[in-house]
Amino acid sequence: MLKTTLLHPQILSALGRAGHSSKVLIADGNYPVWTRRGPNAEVVNLNLAADLLKATDVLNVILQSIPVEEAIVMSPNKTGPYKLTQDPPIFKEYAALLDQSAPGNKLKKMERFAFYQAASTSDVCLIIATGESRIYANILLTIGVVR
Repeated sequence: MLKTTLLHPQILSALGRAGHSSKVLIADGNYPVWTRRGPNAEVVNLNLAADLLKATDVLNVILQSIPVEEAIVMSPNKTGPYKLTQDPPIFKEYAALLDQSAPGNKLKKMERFAFYQAASTSDVCLIIATGESRIYANILLTIGVVR
C-alpha cells in the first residue's frame, strides 16, 4: 500500500515515466480529449459523471505528486456564445492551489487554439479527463525538477 495521496495506478505509472518538461493536461468535461491528444499522451478517464471528479480535486492531488514549473489555462473567449467579461472563478482556485504547492508559481493564459496545439504535442505524457462541468477548467502543467 502506498502512503502517498495519489493512488491511481495508471496515473502513477504515467508520471513515473515522465520527466522534466513533460506535460500533464487536466481536462474538463467539454475538452475534446480523443481528437486533441498528442502521440505520447496516455489518457485516464476519471469522468464518471458530471462534476465527478472536479478538476480542482485532481489538480490538488497531482500537485502533491510532482513539481510544476508552469501552469497554463485557456483564455476565455471575449466574443461569441461562450464569452466571458472576466476570468472564470476556477482560475482563482487554480492559482491558490498552485501558490500552496510552489509559492510564486503563476497561472498563465493561452488563446484557445494555441492551447489545443500545446496540449496535443509529443511532450504531453498524460491527459486526465474529468467530469468537471465548469467551462475553461482545462489546465496544462509542465513538470519541473525535484530540488
